[in-house]
Amino acid sequence: MTLVRKRRHQQALRLSLPPPSTPSPPLPVTPTSPNIENLSDLNKLAVLGHGNGGTVYKVHHQRSSSIYALKVLRFNQNAAPISHQAAREAEILKRVDSQFIVKCQAVFYNTLGGELCFVMEHMEGGSLYDALRDREKLSEDVISRVAQCVLKGLQYLHGMQIVHGDIKPSNLLINAKGEIKIADFGVSRIVGGATVRNACEGCMGTCAYMSPERVDPERWGGDNNADGFAGDVWSVGVVVLECLVGHYPLIGMGEKPDWAALICAICLGERLEIPESASPEFRSFVRRCLVKDWRKRGTVEELLQHPFCQ
Repeated sequence: MTLVRKRRHQQALRLSLPPPSTPSPPLPVTPTSPNIENLSDLNKLAVLGHGNGGTVYKVHHQRSSSIYALKVLRFNQNAAPISHQAAREAEILKRVDSQFIVKCQAVFYNTLGGELCFVMEHMEGGSLYDALRDREKLSEDVISRVAQCVLKGLQYLHGMQIVHGDIKPSNLLINAKGEIKIADFGVSRIVGGATVRNACEGCMGTCAYMSPERVDPERWGGDNNADGFAGDVWSVGVVVLECLVGHYPLIGMGEKPDWAALICAICLGERLEIPESASPEFRSFVRRCLVKDWRKRGTVEELLQHPFCQ
């Protein structure tokens, strides 16, 4: 079905964010790809997924015959035209450009339908979540590559003062070459010199992958000091361990992952269970990621030099 929209109701998004701590080039105010000028040029082929108030479609661009993913967020037309969070996501996507981040080709705000539309790079291999669901576990060689790609993506984002805030298997996408890229900036923040309260206010992410200082900031010193970057590192550690054991690793296989169980596991769990078959390098890497005190946790730069990532 062709996406039929009157052109006069489509606008290349014009939004603003707090300036980063270092100068950056002016933000584009037109779609980032000159070939995608109108939503009506895109034909829906299939639904790729749902979540967070939107739908992702596989679409065909008629003029170039290219395949893209179209993420559509819908808004209540009686409320504000676009939420602050969605506006922030749009600006972040237009700002970032890295081989380790899923590329945004264009952003449109459809005033007629109350929709914010992101034309994204199509990742043919699905997500890491899909891969784990199909294979259950991955080898350490593959996990090492996953960790390296995610860390390089975070190195780029953190260098731009962006905290992703929701690193998890379903937000790590795989293309036809098997390359891993970070997606979904729905809860991301630009932090600059702000405190974690300003950086992450309203930014929940997925609780199972949250760090102790985000789950219980009073106990773990996350209120006024943490910049949020260390929280992304914690999430990487959880994902890496999950890839090896084949299930969410911080609670037992038969345990219900409700909020109470997750709080206990993340904030109070004393012993990190790593399979005995894991290599010393793997064990060391995961332990550096999952240090409860964010001040002592490994940094992205340190972990990229870790033997497990080499």
